Amino acid sequence: MLGRQERVALLLLVGVAVTVVAAQVVLTMIGKQPFAHPFSENSADGELVIVEGAVEKATLIENGGHLALQVNNISVFIPATAARNLSVHKGDSILAYGIVQTYRGKKEIVISSAEDIRITTIP
Repeated sequence: MLGRQERVALLLLVGVAVTVVAAQVVLTMIGKQPFAHPFSENSADGELVIVEGAVEKATLIENGGHLALQVNNISVFIPATAARNLSVHKGDSILAYGIVQTYRGKKEIVISSAEDIRITTIP
C-alpha cells in the first residue's frame, strides 16, 4: 500500500500530467497566429513570424527536395519534409508561419511543417 507522501506525490504527478495535456490541447486549438508577428527586416532570428502575399518565384531544390519561395521580396524556405505534396507556383497566394533565420547574411523564413502554410492557387 502507498504511504501518505507517496499518494500526495502521485496525485501531484497526475495533476501535472493533466495540466500539460490540457495546455497542449488548448495551444493546438489556438494555433500559431496569436504568437506570430508580421515579418520585417528587424525580426530577430528565432522569432515566429507570418508572411502573406503572392509567390514571386518558386524553386524546387533538386538535391534534397526543398522548396525556396520568394514572397513580397522575402525568402521563404520549406524543407523537403514540409514540402512533400505541396504544389506552389508563381502567382499563387500564400499565408505562412515560420521561424526567422539568417542564411548567408540574409534573413529568411523557415517553415517547419506543411500545416504552417496555406496556398490559394490562382487559376
